[in-house]
Amino acid sequence: MNILEIQEVTKIYAGHTALDHVTIHIPEQSVFGLLGPNGAGKTSLIRIITQITGPDSGKILFRGEPLNEKHIGRMGYLPEERGLYKKMEVGEQALYLARLKGLSRQDAMKKLKYWFEKFEIQSWWKKKIEELSKGMAQKVQFITTIIHEPEFLILDEPFTGFDPINAELIKNELLDFRKRGATIVLSTHRMESVEELCSHIALINHARVILEGSVREIRQTYKSNVFEVFYTGNKIAFTNALWSGFELLDIKEDTECNVAQVKMLNGNSVNDLLGLLLPHVSIQGLREIIPGMNDIFIRTVNETMPQKSVA
Repeated sequence: MNILEIQEVTKIYAGHTALDHVTIHIPEQSVFGLLGPNGAGKTSLIRIITQITGPDSGKILFRGEPLNEKHIGRMGYLPEERGLYKKMEVGEQALYLARLKGLSRQDAMKKLKYWFEKFEIQSWWKKKIEELSKGMAQKVQFITTIIHEPEFLILDEPFTGFDPINAELIKNELLDFRKRGATIVLSTHRMESVEELCSHIALINHARVILEGSVREIRQTYKSNVFEVFYTGNKIAFTNALWSGFELLDIKEDTECNVAQVKMLNGNSVNDLLGLLLPHVSIQGLREIIPGMNDIFIRTVNETMPQKSVA
């Protein structure tokens, strides 16, 4: 089941098309990566989902209903441009933002106490935002984003400013939110975060969706039947064992274990490859090379770039 259905959404600013008939399906309880180069249209789409602006055409459904004001309270949004008031005290601001999200003062104080203790930032309560580092301020804003326990969470570059330890802390909290039923939209340029966290992605370029689906299925689609073979034995014997059903792409010799890259051709299988090699060399291991999301991102974006005309 999809929690959010984006259907043929178009947005134009002063003659510039920011979104061009964008259709995206965000499954419930997924970590959904919203990807794309700078200027692709991601921020425009987020602003429409959060009802900061509206589409020129198309529609968005939240749990099957047309997106409307009542859905705002069920969302949390952490923008890339941080919005904390630098002159306010941390605790005062956190309480103010929690109240804006509909919490009573008593509930807000209870929840803030829990999160401040969990993140070990109790001593920050009386500090002003301007006294905090970027990462410290990011922690405070993360807390104010999730304080009302939203079922739909949008995070725009959430790991900016975090050291590896705090980035891992936030990742674990996000995964815990998903386990408890939340859906998370993650807009990021960090492909390692996509690999670690995302179950589904949509890739936008030049205002259009150029790739969408589950990360597992997309990676399988982009694989090229190339395998790494780890073996011991003679290089020439390994090479001669291959026939026209395989292409040797690379081979590296080592004193402990040699590594070869072999491409399967004409529908041949791993068993066919092993059957040819085993009489001649000792196979230590074999693994299929499946492209990562960074490689897929670069390849897909490059394939959809406008072709330059040759004078």
